[in-house]
Amino acid sequence: MFRSFAAAFTLFSLIFSGCEQKVESPPPKPPPPERTLVIGLVPERNVFNQLDRYKPLAGYIGKRTGYSIKLIILPGYGAVIDDLKEGMMDGAFLGSFSYAIAHKRFGLEVLASPEKTDGLSTCRGELIARKSSGIRRAADMRGRTFAFVDKATTAGYLLPLVYFRENGIGNYRGFMKTYFAGSQEDVIHDVLNGKADAGAAMDTEIERAERDDRKAKEELVVLDKSPWVPDGCFAVRKDMDPMLKKMLKAVLLEMNRDSEGAQILARFGAKRFVGAAESDYGPVYMYCEKAGLDIYKFDYDPR
Repeated sequence: MFRSFAAAFTLFSLIFSGCEQKVESPPPKPPPPERTLVIGLVPERNVFNQLDRYKPLAGYIGKRTGYSIKLIILPGYGAVIDDLKEGMMDGAFLGSFSYAIAHKRFGLEVLASPEKTDGLSTCRGELIARKSSGIRRAADMRGRTFAFVDKATTAGYLLPLVYFRENGIGNYRGFMKTYFAGSQEDVIHDVLNGKADAGAAMDTEIERAERDDRKAKEELVVLDKSPWVPDGCFAVRKDMDPMLKKMLKAVLLEMNRDSEGAQILARFGAKRFVGAAESDYGPVYMYCEKAGLDIYKFDYDPR
């Protein structure tokens, strides 16, 4: 009898054990893969200043879209264009000439541009010299040192090219010493500190330098200005999901309507973002023609 009881108990235990296995909860599902957007930044300022300016904006976009935003600053404007072309970036905050090159060559699409606190969403390139250099016209630059920003910039390359051509300096390399400083900020710094006698940079960066540095306000003289062009833009790859494009544009255009967005815009130096269109870039293409550049064949690598 004892053996029968033991056998029954063993059988019951096995059945009970089997039941326990059947009712176990399934293993937890792995979290969904993180959705990331890689956004490029052109080097208008040094890397730390540039990241400080864009990180809050990236965080806001990420919070509103559900994407993790990864910011990348490359050493040159052309490198950002190349990474967009190769699919290594989803979008970028670009200058007007960088955007124009990328749009014409592989269809980059502009979504929005920042509107500054003065209500303008445009800027100008300016040719500058140090007052103490004695440079007041193109002829004064013979044998002197001139600082460009980068070959893929309106302010830092197209403007001086046109200025030189219109003043009879077709071969500027044989007329003066030149180099590429890499950023708008570096051109201004080099002119002020004597590394360059003259240079070209964006008016908004020159104005910022003059606000922050008394020497800049006292020492810089403007020789010439470009037409008004869009003051940077946010653009994305042509093959991005249309719904994501629409969402990104809506986030930017509407961020001034809530307190958090307004605060971030103020830190960014803008009043709001406004819609941008390819037709805004007519002055850039006109300047390419004046400079004798074929935008489809132009080698934008400054090396």
